[in-house]
Amino acid sequence: MTTPSGLQITDSVEGTGATPRTGQTCVMHYTGWLYKDGEKGAKFDSSVDRGQPFEFMIGVGQVIRGWDEGVASMKVGGKRTLIIPAELGYGKRGAGGVIPPNATLIFDVELLDVKD
Repeated sequence: MTTPSGLQITDSVEGTGATPRTGQTCVMHYTGWLYKDGEKGAKFDSSVDRGQPFEFMIGVGQVIRGWDEGVASMKVGGKRTLIIPAELGYGKRGAGGVIPPNATLIFDVELLDVKD
């Protein structure tokens, strides 16, 4: 599915738990790659590799827009792939010398928990 903003969402596992509400903390596992020529390119980050889930407050701009939009409709236990265009990612500035300017990104994400 492609959203009006251009975010592409593909569910691999439909969760059965709660859907996060704005301001709640999402506990996630993720792996991110650069997206090039229709496939995964260089991996740039992974909470799975670190063995440490990532937590963020949803809907308040703590993460890139593609994450806020792409995680908001998940349910706990769900897994999905997000293909995030640059304007919903790091845009013209890129990030940390790892993500080049105007890069499309692909993330595999898993919603582990939602906390108030």
